[in-house]
Amino acid sequence: MLTRAITTINQENFDDQVTRSSAPVLLDFWAAWCGPCSMLSPVVEELAEEHPEISFGKVNVDEAPELAQRYQISAIPTLLLFRDGEPVDVSVGVKSKAELEAFLK
Repeated sequence: MLTRAITTINQENFDDQVTRSSAPVLLDFWAAWCGPCSMLSPVVEELAEEHPEISFGKVNVDEAPELAQRYQISAIPTLLLFRDGEPVDVSVGVKSKAELEAFLK
């Protein structure tokens, strides 16, 4: 099975990958030490496989603190959905796949 890439997003590629994206973008704000983030990650990977119309990215809050600060990420995991370069919805905490499917609609 071909695994669809989830792009690592940082300050350098944010504008190209998110702000200028013609497709909706789902960003997963996470950290390596975060247990709930590890629980959510496989669900996000499944969604990336099933939704080629959406771009998926991961933002490590320890490596890109300026992005976490810019979008006022105070708890992780946080999913931020962008359309036309602007954040339109947010999901905080671990959610079921069904809840995240609804979030993407």
